[in-house]
Amino acid sequence: MKNKIEWEKKTVGLMIRLYCRRAEGNRDLCPSCHDLLHYSLSRLDHCLYGDNKPACKKCTVHCYKPQYREEIRKLMRFSGWRMLFFYPVEAVRHLWHKGISDVPGLR
Repeated sequence: MKNKIEWEKKTVGLMIRLYCRRAEGNRDLCPSCHDLLHYSLSRLDHCLYGDNKPACKKCTVHCYKPQYREEIRKLMRFSGWRMLFFYPVEAVRHLWHKGISDVPGLR
């Protein structure tokens, strides 16, 4: 089984690719999505918590620069529920890690 950081990397990669393909209509990652993916993976590599990493939304340390934080929020708003259709296993795992009580409508 992969460690938590590797799972996070896979999930964020899927979310970014889904956003770039579906919201922006690109076949391959555009330069801005590629930059965001590279930045996100870099932040995960340097996470202070390592395998004890909480969900980013629950984390007390905001490691993303404000510009990237806003981009990733927009992207996750778009990709989040769509993950259930395109990558259901990853979506359920992400929801479980995030905490089911944080999901609107399921409280």
